[in-house]
This record gives sequence, C-alpha cells and structure tokens, in this order.
Amino acid sequence: MLSLGPIAFAAPWLLLALPALPVLWWLLRVTPPAPRRIAFPALRLLRNLPVAEETPSRTPWWLLLLRILAAALLILGLARPVLGPGIGTAGEGTLLLVVDDGWASAEDWPARMAAAGGALDRAGREGRRAALLATAPAETADPPRVLGPMPAEDLRSRLAALRPKPWAPDHAAALAAFQAWRAANAGPVTSLLVSDGVEHATATIAPLQEALAAAGVLTVARAEARPVRLLPPPVAEADRLRLKLQQLPLPVASEAVVLARTGDGRALGRAVVPVAAGATEGEAALELPVEIRNQVVRLEIENTAGPGAVTLLDERFRRRPVGLLPAVEDSADAPLIGDLFYLDRALAPYAELRRGSLERLLSRPIAVLALADRPVADGPEREALTRWVEGGGTLIRFAGPRLADHPDTLLPVPLRAERQLGGSLSWEQPQHLAPFPEGSPFAGLSIPGEVMVERQVLAEPSPRLTERSWARLTDGTPLVTAEARGAGRIVLFHVTANAEWSNLPLSGLFVQMLRRIVALSAGISGSEGEVPLAPIETLDGFGRLGPAPPAAAAIPATQIEATTPSPRHPPGWYGTPGSDPSAVAYRRALNLGGSIPPLRAAPPPPPGAGQLGIGGVPAERDLGPWLLAAALLLLAADLLVGLRLRGLLRPGFALLALLLVAHPAAAQEADPAPALATRLAYVVTGDAALDDVQRMGLVGLSDFINRRSAAALADPAAVVPGSDDLSLFPLLYWVVTAEAPTPDAAAIAALNAFMRNGGIILFDTRDEGSGEGFTPGARAALRRVTRDLAIPPLAPIGEDHVLKRSFYLVPDLPGRFAGGQVWVARDQDRANDSVSPVIIGGHDWASAWAIDGRGQNPFATIPGGTRQRTLAYRFGMNLVMYALTGNYKGDQVHVPAILERLGN
Repeated sequence: MLSLGPIAFAAPWLLLALPALPVLWWLLRVTPPAPRRIAFPALRLLRNLPVAEETPSRTPWWLLLLRILAAALLILGLARPVLGPGIGTAGEGTLLLVVDDGWASAEDWPARMAAAGGALDRAGREGRRAALLATAPAETADPPRVLGPMPAEDLRSRLAALRPKPWAPDHAAALAAFQAWRAANAGPVTSLLVSDGVEHATATIAPLQEALAAAGVLTVARAEARPVRLLPPPVAEADRLRLKLQQLPLPVASEAVVLARTGDGRALGRAVVPVAAGATEGEAALELPVEIRNQVVRLEIENTAGPGAVTLLDERFRRRPVGLLPAVEDSADAPLIGDLFYLDRALAPYAELRRGSLERLLSRPIAVLALADRPVADGPEREALTRWVEGGGTLIRFAGPRLADHPDTLLPVPLRAERQLGGSLSWEQPQHLAPFPEGSPFAGLSIPGEVMVERQVLAEPSPRLTERSWARLTDGTPLVTAEARGAGRIVLFHVTANAEWSNLPLSGLFVQMLRRIVALSAGISGSEGEVPLAPIETLDGFGRLGPAPPAAAAIPATQIEATTPSPRHPPGWYGTPGSDPSAVAYRRALNLGGSIPPLRAAPPPPPGAGQLGIGGVPAERDLGPWLLAAALLLLAADLLVGLRLRGLLRPGFALLALLLVAHPAAAQEADPAPALATRLAYVVTGDAALDDVQRMGLVGLSDFINRRSAAALADPAAVVPGSDDLSLFPLLYWVVTAEAPTPDAAAIAALNAFMRNGGIILFDTRDEGSGEGFTPGARAALRRVTRDLAIPPLAPIGEDHVLKRSFYLVPDLPGRFAGGQVWVARDQDRANDSVSPVIIGGHDWASAWAIDGRGQNPFATIPGGTRQRTLAYRFGMNLVMYALTGNYKGDQVHVPAILERLGN
C-alpha cells in the first residue's frame, strides 16, 4: 500500500503504467483522415485526373489530451485510490485491535468504531490478518477473549456487532486473554489499543499496555479532550435533590446539564452542574415541588450517552407527604419531651411534613399519618380515617398512657395493660432489641447496643401475633406490630414517640425505621430482607432501558446497595413480581454511579508506543469507482468525436449524444396524475444513496401491504416540503441526518398544514442500534429541523397504542435495529381523531423494508435477523393502516355500548 498524504493506493503497482503515457501520446498522434464527400461527375470528367498521394493528418491536440486523460484516469482508478485512509498502524504481521467497550466508551462510540474500522480497512488493503480483543466481559458473563487471527474482511462483521457494555472493562482478564492468545500465535503483532482513557481498577491498564508493546508495535488511540462523566445517585434533602457529578479533570472549566425525567420520558426539571478547571467533581441542587419531584424516576446528563450518565430513582429518593397528629397540640413540640419533637426531626430531611387537624390533613393527598399517643374517637373521625387507610394510606401510631387507657379498632393487634419497669409486670432490667426478623421491613438494619426499652404497651396473645410483629425485644415481646387494612396498613410502635418510655427515639435506628415505613406508603412490599430481587429492566451500554440479558441474576435486597454492576448484575431495575404478572410489588434501582470508585485518568502509553487522537476523523472514501466512471465518460465522448471526424455522425446527433451522456435521464418520471393513486412519500435529503434507500424501503413496504391487504399502493414519491403538494400523501417518511437543512418558512407552513389536515410524519434518526454510530449528530439535527413545527407533547408509545394493533398485534416496533423508544403524541386530539401527527424513532425502518432490483433485502436486521424483519414489515403495515384509517381500532372499546344501544 502506498500513501501520499491524504490519498493512499491499495494497488500501487498499477501506477507503473503512468510513465507509458508519453508512448501512448506518440501512438495517438496519427489518425486516419476523414473521407471527403465529392459529387460524382460524369466519367469523362475523371479522365486524365492526376493521382495525389494521400498522407495521414495529425490528431487534434484537444482530442489527444482527452484520450491521455481517459487513460490516466483508468490507471489511477484501477490502482484503488482511497481518500482519507484509516489510522496508520506502522508495523507488520497480525493487526490486533484491543477495544475498551465498557461504560465509559459509549459517549464517543462512533469515533472509536471509526478508528478501529479505519485500521482494519488499512490492514485489509495490505493483506494482513487481524484479531479483536474487547476488554469488557460479555453479556453472557464470559471473560474477554481474542477473536482471530482471521482475514480482515471476516473480522469486519465482528467489529460492527460490538457494542459498549454497561459495566467496567476488566483489563486484568484482557491481559490474561492476550497472553494465552500470544502463546498460541507466534509471529509479529501490531496492536491498536482504542482506550476509553479511564483507569477502572488500580494498576491494571499499565500491564496490558506494556504487554502489547513488548509483543510488537503499539499505537494507543484515545480522545484526550473528551469529558468522561459519571452521575452518582443524588442526596435527598428536605426541599431538593443535591446532585454530584464526577468527571476526569479538564484544563478548562465545563458544565453539564442534568435533566429530571418521568417514567414516560417527560423532562420535569433541569439543573446546571459547573465543574472548575482541573476539578473532578461538581455539585448543584435540583429544586422541584414535592408533587412533581415524586414523579421523577430518572436523572440523566443531557446529550450524553451511556449508563454512567443515568441515575434511576426508586422510592428511596421520593418524598412522601406525612401528617403529624399529637394528642395535645400545645405541648407537641416541647424540646425533648414533646410528642412530635423527635418525629419532626427524624422525618423532616426525607419527607414533607404537614400539621393540622385530621380533616385538614385528609383534604389533600397524603401518604402517611403519624398519631402520637392519640386515640381515635368513634364517629366521623374514625370513619374518615378508616376509609383513608383502606384506600391505601399508611397509619403509624405510637403508644402512650392515653392509648393504653382508650384503645380503639385502628390498631394492628389488641392491647393489654402497659408493662413498666418496677411494676407488677416488670423486668429485672430494661430490655434490648432482638435482631429484626427476615420478613420485616427493618431486616438488615444494625441495632445499636445502647437502645433499651423501659416501658411499653403489651399486645394480647393471638395466633397471628408473630406474623404481625416487625420488631421484638430480646424476650420475644413485640415492639412494632403491623396489619394490612384494605390497600393500606396500620403500624404500631408499642412505645411512646418521645424518650419517656424508651431511648429508641434518641437513636439513628429510629430514623431508619421511620424511613422504611414511609417508603412502604408507595405500596412496596414489606418482605424485603434477603428476598432476591430479580432483574426487571436493565440499562444497555448506551444508557437505555430494555430486557435483562440472559446472564443477569437476582440480588438480595439487603445487598443491592453494595453490588457492583457486572454481567451478572447489570445496572437497572430489580424487584419482586406482584400478583399481576405485569406489575411489580417492590423494585429497587442499581445504578452504575453508586458503586464506581472516583474516576482516575489512565496512565500514558509506555515509551516507544504511538499515540493518536480519535474523533472528528472523516470516513475514508474509495475514489476508484468515481475515477473509472469519469474515464468511461471520456472514452464515450472520444468515441462520438471519432465518429464525427470520420464523417459517420452528423453534428446535430453528436451534440445530442454528448448532452445525453453529460445529463442522464431522470430515474423516475413525474406522475401525470398523482391524485389518482394512493402512495407513500419520502422527504428528499439531498444524499442520493440515502434517498435511494428510502425509495427501496417504501417500495418494499408497499409491495408487502399490497400482497397482504386490500390496499393498493402505487410506487412511492419523493417530495420536497414547500415545493411539492403534500396533501396527496397519507404518510411522509423522513430520515434525519446531521447535515439535514433547517426547513424554510414555506416548508414549515406546508408541513404544519399537512399534519393539521390528518397527515403523519415518521421521523427516523437511524441511531437506536448504534448510539448514533451510523448517524452522529442526528438527534441534534432532529431538534433543529422540528423546532418550528407544530408538534404536540410526546411520550413513549404505550403497550395499548393503536400502532401496535391496527392490523397485526406486535409487541415491539423494530426496524433494521431493535430496542429504544418510539415517541408519539401524548395527549388525545379529538379534532384529529386522536391520531398522532408525528412518530419519532431511530430504528432505520426503511433499510429493514428495502428490496433491491432482484427482490432481495440488501440490509441486515440487527440482531434479530429474519424474525426482526418480519416484525418490521408488520409494524409498517400497522403504520400505513393507522395513516389510512385513523384511530378506528381505538373505537372498538365502544362496541359493547353501541350494540347495547342498538338493541334497545
């Protein structure tokens, strides 16, 4: 391979033909003369004519230059020139690609794949074999291993299938895999280490780099200026969430925007986290009203991909409104002795506390009521409180002299007389707490040895007393009992809420016990303890929730906070199933940022190793086809000129032929009557190859629909909003690329009118399977393109949406790629029959639907193959039926009422 600056030649030996061009010049100088046209006279006029000796004339210089240029283009094209060849890997022998594919590589994954792919392309042109070593454990929990050596072309598909993992690389295991591979494969090795720039474990990356350098030439490719960021779980405070951001130090000050999102993807708030120059941490506060804050289930760094930029918020981070009711309001807050003094200080940092009468507290949504030695009188007050508990409220009660004298029915167990040190029912000494039972919500909490109980209200013995006891004393006496009432529960502390009967309110254990009870108010199952929490949904390497990988295993509830994400325990949601298979009775979040140690930059490469920056490098382009096409065009022009010089072609025909060669006919003629046929349309992007993919995709979808339904779709049309009439089409397919131009005023008006009159636009960013690997910048371009469009609020498509059942019942909506969200209008618009005017996704549906001239599918569907392509076609069918018939499937819920009315 010969490299000349930005251009390289894969077959440079063909360039030896260039010195022969002067010989070709000399040979082409002579050309037979053109015949002269002479009117034939009578034979007698030819008598005695002198015989003139004919000599060849010389070729015109411009024609000679045309032929030399065509020959030169043929030689250069056959030499396989490449513009912008891949990253150079000086050396010989097998090329070993070592790729960090852990969580820190997701942000610039396209640039990493471009760097590795460029080196692989160059090795293929040089005829070298290649091997691949991914440093993160596989999703099957297998340790890293080396694939190859094999021909570079065979390894290309393996590299394309590589995706970042939601856990850290294991450089020690990668080193062991390399050493084992090296022992079995002798010979020179050239290594390219595509590093994420992070030292994930102490003294592991340096030995790997040294081993690679000792085996041959080593080149380390890394993005030096890229901020590697990690978002740990926040700290919940009384009026805010305190955010803390970690990142590798940068020489300049930077900032990150953290968004608070709901379960359906809506952003409810944002906070800007500044990071000083050279700093590794930044802090900010996210302030939201409690009612809104309780809807937040996800924090993410804006415009940053990867599980490190995502934090899932479970019930531990939600504030629940808690009402406090004392027996006597006047002395409730008295320091050290008031009924609510310790309750207020224990719950204030974690819950929204409310005070007032019972009627006032129940007039607003409230999760927990705490009654401190306050009996509930019979009558309207008890009835209201009973309805509230049975409706899902959590009632916490504390014993005392008043409750002991006047027990009521809102108690988990019947009460006996109080038990007091020194009385007739006394202990020889104050009692300590016994370890919490396994089924208790308090299981796993550490019990301080100084916590003692001197006095309490006893529970009447009953067969169900044991199962209702959440905490006991060392002699087995219940200290905390609970009972479910309807959808709610009642919890009773058999001691006072102040320190009169026990020093429990003085301990940190009291705070932890109350926090767990308040968390139960969200309907979480109380049987936490060592119960295994199975993976429900997990994050992938780009920070998107999806099904758990096959190797994922359950985690005991008490160990989830100390668990480090791995193939066995990927970050995401873990929980226990409820009675409804689609529901979750209890779930906890395992976040990557909760267990990753402080970020440290990877050490520099060893002496003698090369360094390369990645990012912003354009993909290489093969110039050979273009040069050969230009040479053929020049040869065609030479043929026409030669025929003209020989008098075999008239001037008008020659000029017409040259114009036809220079301006080929359009591939598709305009339909003279577009309104007479139903057809789909795609928005012209300006990229001929991409527009051809859109056309093939809609052709394949139209053929599928025509063969499986009564619809009769004509060939799809290419449209330019603002120039073409969009009212003729029910559906526009629009692939958005990073270079997509911003629509002008005419296009905006046409698109808004199209949507307002019932049309649907399907936006496709083609990035769901690659994290913008195929179309970097497409999401930013989508925001720019749709900025002035009248797009309603969007939400992820629900399981019961009409798009999933308008013709086929489909569980997912894949295209060439699977996974990721599809967004539709959130609210119903009866003016448009509740049909969403826009559908947004990144699944590259056109490539999955596409058929070429031979009737074949030219693009692979990743990773589901044929089954995934079938689902893609079925989604296309549902989409077209949705566009043609509206929301008719959603009206099926009214059929029983309609039939009943007709029967009457």
